[in-house]
Amino acid sequence: MNGHHTARPLRPGINVPMVTIFDPETEDVDVKAIAKHAVRLAQAGLSSITCQGSNGEAVHLTKEERILVTSTTRKALDEAGFSDMPIVVGCGAQSVRETIEFCRDAYQAGGDCALVLPPSYYKSAYKPESFVEYFQAVADGSPIPIVIYNYPGAVAGVDLDSDTIIKLAKHPNIRGCKLTCGNTGKLNRIAHAVNAATPNDLGSGWMCMGGSADFTLQTLIAGGSGIITGLGNVVPKACVKVYDLYAQGKVEEAQKLQAIVARGDWGVIAGGITGTKSAMQSYFGYGGYARRPLPKPTKEEVAKWEEMLKEAVELENSL
Repeated sequence: MNGHHTARPLRPGINVPMVTIFDPETEDVDVKAIAKHAVRLAQAGLSSITCQGSNGEAVHLTKEERILVTSTTRKALDEAGFSDMPIVVGCGAQSVRETIEFCRDAYQAGGDCALVLPPSYYKSAYKPESFVEYFQAVADGSPIPIVIYNYPGAVAGVDLDSDTIIKLAKHPNIRGCKLTCGNTGKLNRIAHAVNAATPNDLGSGWMCMGGSADFTLQTLIAGGSGIITGLGNVVPKACVKVYDLYAQGKVEEAQKLQAIVARGDWGVIAGGITGTKSAMQSYFGYGGYARRPLPKPTKEEVAKWEEMLKEAVELENSL
């Protein structure tokens, strides 16, 4: 990639934070499997794809590997006829300087948006305004728009409130948020304050995304834009179907499928990356293992994740 591209705008829908697939023996990045997975996800009807999200084991990748995963995904999508599909790239780091560097790398590799966690290592030393200053400075320096990633579980409990996110939304290069905190009240306040894009109205174009497939309907009813969901690695079509039914006004049908998706999502929430990859391997023959020190699943765990995802995979295969 020469990197000189115009960022593709995000649009409402379902986004999947792709797992990064490694060779099961060497733990090297498996470029072929990543390309295949990206195309499978795109064919399911996603509105965008994320590389280096939490599911993508960003914290286990070197700088060079991050670039490789993003450029591999972009090339695979382009070659499969999905050249207009945006790629969101996880770019969070502890300093403003390194985060901007990751944003520049993402841009050069073909990424369209940067998903950025708040810093947390020196949490006790930060002032309330430190997070606002961090995101504004990153947005000033990034060549691609920023999506704020609020995931307290991954950042020592740092939980940005609605006032903070609404304030940050005024920055012209901050174009969305992902709320893995699961707080639909917060999502509702933000969505209405920023006139977020919804399934049937692009509004301001600002993307207010839920972070888990088990509250897809709750997100959409609250005025949100869609979901960034790890479950979509296993059952992308099922996740998209819930969204599409709601967008078509078929709320009762959407509710029935939402229940199946929510049960499946509990499997990947409980199993984490290990369980997600295990279910992919069981049902679709690829996925492999997470990088050490994440554990390999035991035979009992493989059977458990398989059982927890069975109903959702049956739905997926029926679509």
